[in-house]
Amino acid sequence: MKRAIKIIAIVVVVLIVVIVALPFVINVNSFRPRIESELTTALGRKVTVGDLSLSLWSGSLGADDIAIADDPAFSNTPFIRAKSLGVGVEVMPLIFSKTLHVTDLTLKQPEVALVRAKSGKWNFSSLGGNAPQQKQPAPSGSDQSLQSLSVAKLSIKDGLITITDQSSRAKPHVYKNVNLTVKNFSFVSQFPFTLSADLPGGGTVGLDGQAGPINPTDAASTPFQAKLNVKSLDLAASGFIDPSSGIAGVANFDGNVNSDGKQAISSGTANIDKLKASPKGSPAPKTVNLKYATSYDLQKQNGRLTQGDMSVGKAVAKLSGTYDLQGESAALNMKLNADNMPVDDLQTMLPALGVTLPSGSSLQGGSLSSDLTITGPVNRLMINGPVKLADTKLHGFDMGSKMSAISTLAGIKTGQDTAIQIFSSEVHVAPSGIQTQNINLVVPTIGTLTGSGTVSPSNALDYKMSAALNGTGVSSVSQLAGIGGKGANIPFFIQGTADNPKFVPDVKGMLGSQLGGQLGNKLGSQVPGGQNGQNVVNSITGLFGKKKKQ
Repeated sequence: MKRAIKIIAIVVVVLIVVIVALPFVINVNSFRPRIESELTTALGRKVTVGDLSLSLWSGSLGADDIAIADDPAFSNTPFIRAKSLGVGVEVMPLIFSKTLHVTDLTLKQPEVALVRAKSGKWNFSSLGGNAPQQKQPAPSGSDQSLQSLSVAKLSIKDGLITITDQSSRAKPHVYKNVNLTVKNFSFVSQFPFTLSADLPGGGTVGLDGQAGPINPTDAASTPFQAKLNVKSLDLAASGFIDPSSGIAGVANFDGNVNSDGKQAISSGTANIDKLKASPKGSPAPKTVNLKYATSYDLQKQNGRLTQGDMSVGKAVAKLSGTYDLQGESAALNMKLNADNMPVDDLQTMLPALGVTLPSGSSLQGGSLSSDLTITGPVNRLMINGPVKLADTKLHGFDMGSKMSAISTLAGIKTGQDTAIQIFSSEVHVAPSGIQTQNINLVVPTIGTLTGSGTVSPSNALDYKMSAALNGTGVSSVSQLAGIGGKGANIPFFIQGTADNPKFVPDVKGMLGSQLGGQLGNKLGSQVPGGQNGQNVVNSITGLFGKKKKQ
């Protein structure tokens, strides 16, 4: 018994010695020229490998300083550079026949430079495409073609990927902590993969699906299907959106992506917190939800949004149309349709859109409808179409008191919120400001206000309006005019700013109207030189607390 134990112990010791000694006996660096040659031949790119090491305990080879050359049409610097490469091998064939059978590859801390040319071609598209054609068939078991390369497990750990688009002046997008696992990798068959990375500017992205077979003429056109998950994408910091567009927020996505190598189709849901959709906007306090479906041409870099249901609470708007990601800034050609959206839910979105209400006021109740076209680069969007607001209230804003000078003519009631029966207008939004035409505003306590005007980028107002008054009171001036309060058409201006509008009577406009003629006739006998239009202007201006012209 003791003899048997002693023999077993000796065998164990011998095996340990063999395992420890073999890496020194086997010169693994002798495989380096072959590895470099086969990888260079397979990829069609110059591949260099540093010193190799062997661990029989783990059955793996180690390599330092890996570099894969870039497509010379793009640069002379490496396309991939890594500190180390771990190669899992079958130990017995390596020991007894010095045959290298690779079971897995692990690339550690690689730095990958992906570049897209103005033509749309990627610098990795030619991987394998430049591989030299063999004039004679390779011996059995030593096929050096790309088609024969297969690995049970391929991994990338703690990588860094930089993506540069030569058609844009935007800074390169940098993805950190990139981790990729591929099982049963082969160039000629489909293989499962999982990918995770930290996004530029914050947040994470994950893909879990299948890819392959690798397109032999353009690796960028390889088909794949995957589940997509994006968390906490900072839209402003990511660099995906032109900063001058003013668009910001933190987004989350859950969806599916299916690509045949030419066209990618994606659908899913997204939500955006703290959305800001205008350079002068402020973050929205409520989450914006999106249900989307889109198709995208990978070569032309354009696509179509077939479904874009945007919602805030119970307010739902439908966005559809095309987009083009080529050039300096993404360009849109879309329609936004909203039908009877509850104003109470939309109220929280107004700051994000850069819409400014009079200071201290808010919209309450009612509905908003619109049918808008959205065209142009995202940093210079043009928005056109009708907008209609119905049965709402501008709480905290007393239009009657703001129109005090005009109310002198009609006995308008003051000291209350402004109830709006109808507001409609044709709206044109551009970087130069907002134009609103064919305004029709029905305020029961005042009447019907019509006109048009502009809001400058600094929120300065310039409106020329007319009020068809229906006040129940009769002022002294309207009595003098002989027309009473109801039905009087009073021209006026809206000036000041969006948060502090000023309602200013258009006195000269009054004189040119029916009201002006009646005032002239009635006041002419009471004003020295009353038949002189300027004297009538001075007299009316005096009634509004203005200085008379000298």
